[in-house]
Amino acid sequence: MVLASKIVLAIVAICLIAVVLLQSSKGPGLSGVVGGGAEHLVGKAKARGIDALLNRLTTFFAVLFMIMALVVGFFMNK
Repeated sequence: MVLASKIVLAIVAICLIAVVLLQSSKGPGLSGVVGGGAEHLVGKAKARGIDALLNRLTTFFAVLFMIMALVVGFFMNK
């Protein structure tokens, strides 16, 4: 059971990394902070299509990763 939990945790971690890397950038990053780029906060459009799917998958894999980490931790203490 411990080995299976660790394998599932590793697969979920790889999927989470892949989904995060597939997402498009939502802002200018650090250059926007330095340059004062606050205009992108005012007119945010709702994510559609693949961006919405990637957002949902990111949330799903993040929650699953946290749950699996707790399960593996629980089994390791026994």
